[in-house]
Amino acid sequence: MRLSEIKPGTKVKIVRMAEAPPVLKRRLLDMGVLSGEPLLVERMAPLGDPIEIKIKGYRLSLRREEAEKILVEVIP
Repeated sequence: MRLSEIKPGTKVKIVRMAEAPPVLKRRLLDMGVLSGEPLLVERMAPLGDPIEIKIKGYRLSLRREEAEKILVEVIP
């Protein structure tokens, strides 16, 4: 699943990054968005942009187009 499809309040684990420009991949990696990292989708704006997540103890807002590049699986 793509991070942009996850409902608020759901815990997920990052599986991998989909095809994305190198600049975007570098930016996400610098923010701690790495394979295997757990995160919580906290909020989503009414139109789905931005998406607020909690990862490594801090909050991060991602644009929908960025969240679409992050493939995740739900943590039970």
